[in-house]
Amino acid sequence: MNENDTLPPERPAEAPAAAPTVGAATPAAGSAAWERSAMEKLLFATLEEQKAQRRWRTFTRLAWLAFFIFLVWSLTWKGNVSGEKLAPHTAVIEIEGEIGPKSESSAEFIVAAAKAAFEDEGAQGVVLLINSPGGSPVQAGIINDELRRLKAKYKKPLYAVVEESCASAAYYIAVSADRIFVDKASIVGSIGVLMEGFGFVGLMEKLGVERRLLTAGENKGFLDPFSPQTDRHREHAQQMLDVVHRQFIDVVKTGRGKRLKADMPELFSGLFWTGQQAVDLGLADQLGNLDFVAREVIKAEDLVDYTRRENVAERLAKRFGAAVGEGAVKALRTVQPLR
Repeated sequence: MNENDTLPPERPAEAPAAAPTVGAATPAAGSAAWERSAMEKLLFATLEEQKAQRRWRTFTRLAWLAFFIFLVWSLTWKGNVSGEKLAPHTAVIEIEGEIGPKSESSAEFIVAAAKAAFEDEGAQGVVLLINSPGGSPVQAGIINDELRRLKAKYKKPLYAVVEESCASAAYYIAVSADRIFVDKASIVGSIGVLMEGFGFVGLMEKLGVERRLLTAGENKGFLDPFSPQTDRHREHAQQMLDVVHRQFIDVVKTGRGKRLKADMPELFSGLFWTGQQAVDLGLADQLGNLDFVAREVIKAEDLVDYTRRENVAERLAKRFGAAVGEGAVKALRTVQPLR
C-alpha cells in the first residue's frame, strides 16, 4: 500500500452498554409489586371487615340474650311486698280508669291482686281504691263474683273507697264490698247500660253514595252505621240492654240490701249523684278516705299496694309478639300457592 493511499477513517469504538443499576425496578417488576401491594391491602381490609362483622354478631346475640333474661325475670317477678307480708297492714287494690280487658283495670289484673291480698296473712282487710267512670259489664261481673268468693273463703273484710268517681261498671264492682266510703264531692251511681253508635244514611244520600252490603243471614248487618235501622233491630237491641240492666240492678240490690232507698224511682235510671247524695240514697255508707278506713275501720295504718300493673317488660313482650306475628303473616302472604 502506498503512502498516498488514503486510509478509511477509523470507526469510533462503541461505548459498552451500561450495567443495570442494582435495585432499579423495570416497568414490569414495578407493576407486579403494585398489584401485590394492592392485593395485600384488599386482603387485610376484607379480614378486618369480617372481624368487625363477627364482633357485631356476637354483640347482637349477647344483647338479645340479656334482653330475654331481663324479660323472663320481669315477667316472673311479682313485686316487692313479700317483706311486709307478715306485718299487720291494710291491703290496697287500685281500680283506676276504664274497666276493660285491655286496661290495667281488667278482670285479669284485679282478680290476681285480690287473690294475693286475701291470701296474705298480714292483711287485716282489703280496700278497693276506686277512681273509674266504668267500662265493660262483663269484666265488672267477673271481678264482682271473684271478690264475693274470696270474702267468703278467707273471712276478711272488703271495703271500697271512692276518690273522684265510681260510676257504672265501677259501681258494679264496688257493691261487692262490705261498706262503701266516698268523698262528699265524689261522683257515684250511673246504674244503667248503654249501646252507642252513629248513623250516616242521610249524609250518604246527600253525597250520592250508595251502600252495597251483602249478607248471608237477614240480620247479619245488624247495627251497621251505613244502613237504615229497622224497628226490629232497635227492639232487639233494647231487649239486650234491658237484660244486662236487670242483671246490674240485681247485683246492686244483692250487695246493698236494705240500705238502698227503694222508694226512689230514679235510683236505677242511670243518673249519678255526689258522694253526700249517694250516702243519703243508700248507694254508699259514709264519708271517708283511704287513710281513715285503714286507721279507724281496719285498725292497720300501714298500707301495702297489691295493685297488679303491666310492667315495661310485659309491654315490650306484647309489642315484640305483635311484631313477630305481623312478620309471620306477611311472610305467609308472600308464599306462592301450591299448584
